[in-house]
Amino acid sequence: MPSQFIMHADGFDLFAGDICVLTHRTHSPAFAIGTGTPDMEMVRGNFRIDDNLDLRLPLDCFANDKGAIRLWSSERPDAILGIRVDRDARKLALRIRCTDESINRLWVDMLCAEDEAFWGGGEQMSYLRLNGRRFPFWTSEPGVGRDKSTKLTQIMDAEGLAGGDYWTTNYPQPTWLSSRNYAVHLETAAYSVLDLTDGTRAGIECWKADVDLELFTANDRTGLVGQMSDRFGRQPPLPDWAISGAIVGLKDGQDTFERFEKIAASGAALTGLWCEDWIGIRQTGFGKRLFWDWQWNAKRYPDLPDRIAALAKRGVRFLGYVNPYLAVDGPLFTEAASLGYLALRQDSDEPYAVDFGEFDAGVVDFTNPEAAAWFSERIIGQEMLDFGLSGWMADFGEYLPTDVRLFDGSDPMEAHNRWPVLWAKVNADAIASRGKTGDATFFMRAGFSGVQAYCPLLWAGDQCVDFSRHDGINTVLTGALSSGLLGNAYHHSDLGGYTSLHGVVRSADLMHRWIDMAAFAPVMRSHEGNRPADNLQLDSNAEFLAHFARMSQVHARLAPYVRALSDEAVATGLPLQRPLFLHYDDPAYYDVQDQYLYGADMLVAPVVEADRTERNVILPEGEWVHLWSGTHYAQGTHAIAAPYGEPPVFTRKDSPFAPLFASVKEELGA
Repeated sequence: MPSQFIMHADGFDLFAGDICVLTHRTHSPAFAIGTGTPDMEMVRGNFRIDDNLDLRLPLDCFANDKGAIRLWSSERPDAILGIRVDRDARKLALRIRCTDESINRLWVDMLCAEDEAFWGGGEQMSYLRLNGRRFPFWTSEPGVGRDKSTKLTQIMDAEGLAGGDYWTTNYPQPTWLSSRNYAVHLETAAYSVLDLTDGTRAGIECWKADVDLELFTANDRTGLVGQMSDRFGRQPPLPDWAISGAIVGLKDGQDTFERFEKIAASGAALTGLWCEDWIGIRQTGFGKRLFWDWQWNAKRYPDLPDRIAALAKRGVRFLGYVNPYLAVDGPLFTEAASLGYLALRQDSDEPYAVDFGEFDAGVVDFTNPEAAAWFSERIIGQEMLDFGLSGWMADFGEYLPTDVRLFDGSDPMEAHNRWPVLWAKVNADAIASRGKTGDATFFMRAGFSGVQAYCPLLWAGDQCVDFSRHDGINTVLTGALSSGLLGNAYHHSDLGGYTSLHGVVRSADLMHRWIDMAAFAPVMRSHEGNRPADNLQLDSNAEFLAHFARMSQVHARLAPYVRALSDEAVATGLPLQRPLFLHYDDPAYYDVQDQYLYGADMLVAPVVEADRTERNVILPEGEWVHLWSGTHYAQGTHAIAAPYGEPPVFTRKDSPFAPLFASVKEELGA
């Protein structure tokens, strides 16, 4: 049943099918407007955000003039909120506009049932189900620890607002899905909040009064997720090379190739070598950082073109690294500044310099079409694609300061959330310019509404190298499931985690568990982390090498299944990693975020807690086959043994891919 907008003498109702999701009356207004002044501080991509609220006015007056709806407050009749209702085949939208430009706050109270569940919100790392919490939508560093009760988070907060919280994320999005088969999207780049702390209302706060509130309905959740992909954009199929083996991340200069050969000799299925240090290294207190000038560093890799060509003959692609900033001590910064392509200070025509921790960098101004085209062609096109790179980490995107001066004159408070989308487009345009869409690829951690149209692959960002509840290995699963519901079909993580600070280092247990988990993601890619010398690596010992080799072979063996899922994603928008409730409508599954369906025919339950040799696995209806033993299981919760190399994985008995799944056990000697 489609959405409905029903007018009354003193207000209106908004229905998602037959469910009333918003009701406004003069005696009980759902809308309020006001004014406020942001109080914000940024330290290296981490933000403190407060609001100095001056005024809040419930809109208790209503008029309807032939469908032109006007709301205002009896205390402030000159500030009128106009609402126009637009409908197309995909959605119903309330176009909300205020006549008073001084009004910069909007509140909307939507209805919800006490047993209604909500998911989405972008890439949420702590909670898949959003109920009971407040979620601001602002792209930022997610923080280290992300739990105010822990010592690590407290230390990082003291060192520069860097501890984070449950809601901080590289990729927020003001879009949420309901268990009652409707979705809501707030079309704005302004800072906004979804408040679900009251079980009877879904409160919306936005730091702008000119927004669109979009409502989608579907017969089931798969249809609803497909609508999200239709609305925000659909990724191209993943390249065969990216799904047919593992991508090894090493950053050791010339020694990288010797280490790569050692890993290859272990029997690992390798299709990519990722060297983020291809542009050089800068040593900082945080660890081994990169030199942010996006050109081949011949001193660190003297024969890299020949190495890339030799790898290509073996079917191995070479990947690098880039981000949208230019170190002030690099030649590309000088080139961009001379062309007028950098964002400027508010008080002068000097380029704005962002502190990235012991070095400064300029911001290429992507609101200037010529600057965006320059970065796309001059850097990604010429220095990367033409040089021989087949992929890269397109890092950052969250750091746009809120006090820069931009080419198009836009408010940086709004440009901040748009920045990851602009950055993704720069990368996608470069690949398209070389006719390599669907062959070359890049992966991003930052995002906002619409990034789906340009970013072909998400990665989960910078997890701590541990099992911590809010920043460890388990957050990868939550991030994959939440972002997948909003049209992001492909997701993966840094195998082994990234952030190692204040004594937090990889344990052998963590490495083994991450190897197991990474094998059952669309892309299996390792990372040495920010402090490689302090942490265990894939080639630290024979045990890791053997385990990685085996699981990379499992990953490669599943490539035909992943290809089918990728084709399905292109056709329908369904993500590869899915929460149980996407296919099985049982409230018992609404909070399950530590296991997932890999397509409809496989269920994966990685071990994401330390020192565990088994775990409970929830199997939905049907008959399921344990991948490693061939034992059949029925619906229910089962305690499953989980030795290294055999994470709990089940497949549907009646799957058309049953012979392929059986071959994993037979051919790898499981």
